[in-house]
Amino acid sequence: MKPLLALLQFCTVLPLGRSVDFDYFARRSYLYPIAGYVIGCIAALAVFFIPSPALAAAVALATVLLVSGCNHFDGLIDFGDGLMAHGSREKRVQAMTDRHAGAGAVAAALIVTLLAFAGLQSAGPIWIAILFAEVFAKLAISYMTTLGPPFREGIHSYLHGCARPRFLVYATALALPLALLSWPRFAAAAAATLIVVAVMLRLSRRLFGGVNGDVVGATHEIARAGVIVALALL
Repeated sequence: MKPLLALLQFCTVLPLGRSVDFDYFARRSYLYPIAGYVIGCIAALAVFFIPSPALAAAVALATVLLVSGCNHFDGLIDFGDGLMAHGSREKRVQAMTDRHAGAGAVAAALIVTLLAFAGLQSAGPIWIAILFAEVFAKLAISYMTTLGPPFREGIHSYLHGCARPRFLVYATALALPLALLSWPRFAAAAAATLIVVAVMLRLSRRLFGGVNGDVVGATHEIARAGVIVALALL
């Protein structure tokens, strides 16, 4: 149970008792999708009896952000600043890693949130869509943790150093139960996730020279929105 507790303490603000050594999770980062099931189920329960699609979409997104402590959303904001910065790679990295939020941060947050909000309203049952989106967003960051070469030391470099290629298989297997709910939805969500991961890996290497925690967090938020849009277009 310690790896699961460490995972949930890292990914959520749920009151789970005494802190568990982060290393229990760091050596098993393929467990990320389990946090997606937990957060996604909480959000699904929160919206299950809400008849208004717009209100349900807003509550679903608010729930996943609040339960996760906006941890990955913070990465999206920083990534937006780095993405919009002009100049050398060093200037982009500096813009992404400083503490000030600029226009790029605001634009990234608005675009991704608006896409997710609009998509949820037409993605079928919202409780199913948010569950799929949260699990696959966690699958995306598990892939990024394993595949993304770090450009600086930090949490991502530590997790990446502990990861092994087989983690890709383990993480994917944890997402497979969603196929029992709907195979077409599963296929659409998987395709969207792989596209987002591939784009983020290529973009981060080109712009920043690698991946850090901000890029991973941004990948999570973009993957969630991408999965929701894919389900809405299905």
